[in-house]
Parts: sequence; C-alpha cells; structure tokens
Amino acid sequence: MISGALFVLLVAAGGPAPQVSHVGSVTVTRIASPHRQLAFEVLVPAPRDSVWAAFATGGGLSTWLWSDCTVDLRKGGGWTAHYPGGKTGGGTVERVETGRSLTLHAMAPEQFPTVRRVGTTAVFAFTAVGDTVTDVWLTQTGWRSGKEWDAAYEYLAKGNAQLLGQLRYRFVHGPIDWAALAHRDTSRAGH
Repeated sequence: MISGALFVLLVAAGGPAPQVSHVGSVTVTRIASPHRQLAFEVLVPAPRDSVWAAFATGGGLSTWLWSDCTVDLRKGGGWTAHYPGGKTGGGTVERVETGRSLTLHAMAPEQFPTVRRVGTTAVFAFTAVGDTVTDVWLTQTGWRSGKEWDAAYEYLAKGNAQLLGQLRYRFVHGPIDWAALAHRDTSRAGH
C-alpha cells in the first residue's frame, strides 16, 4: 500500500490524491501527478529467495505467469512470456539487484502499438517480511499523454494486478498446471 509519507508528499505537491483500489489481494494505486504512474503491492506467503526464483527464471515464470517463458537476467536480456499466435509480453532487462529488484523496459500488449514501441519502465521490488512472507511491489512509470496511452494505462492497471495476483496464487495453491487448464478450456468448448 502507498506509504503515508508518500501520500502526504503527493498531495502537498499540488496533485490530486492517488486513487487506491484492490483487486483480490493486490493493492493498485493510480498516481496522476506530478508524474503519472501505477503502483501495485501484494504480500506473497513465501520466502524472498523462493519468490525471486519464481520471478527471475524461465522455469519459475512458467509456474505462474504462462506456460512458455524465457528469462535472460542480464542488461539487455529478455523477460518474456510467449503466448499463442506469436504474441509476447514482458520486456527487456535494464537492471538487476539479485533477490531485491528487477527493472524492465516493459512492452505493452499488441493492441497498443505506440505504447508497445515506446515502452514504460517497470520496477519490481522484493522485500522480506520475516522469513516466510515477501512484499512485492511493481511501480510502472514513463506514461505519456494521449488516447492510446490512457487506454493502455487502464488496461495495465487491471492486467498487472492480475499478474501479481497469479504470483501470489502460485505460492498459496502451488504451480499453475497449464496443461490441465488447456484441457479444461477445450472440454468447456465442446459443451
């Protein structure tokens, strides 16, 4: 959740109060000024090293983000989910603080071509809360003005909340069984 000190600074700076909402266990904060950004927070019931491994390796990502993921954890490397039809999500690694943070030049989904081409900056931060809980933050900055940027901002306010919700789900219920989900979806289509 947005800290009290940050909230006071944002309001004192003359901007509107941040809009805070919740999507399941994820807190979503929309900050309009002085620079538009999205901030997300979720508490994951697992040690920080375990959460980092699920986030910073292709095999780890495949347990919660999507069935086909690759990670090249170096500056300029990819942090990528490979979706059906040749679509991709994720971004390019800009900075790594092993176990503590990952900064990506993030790409938006294909339906936002300008935002995808220009990109935003996504900073994931991991803080241990004792031995068995990790506080995961995502701050996304670099938003510009315009209809497409506004639409992508709203889309990713929901999409990134879902992303962090899936990360938490993975540690509460176990790795996602993508084959079982595909089979279930195929079975439903036949009814």
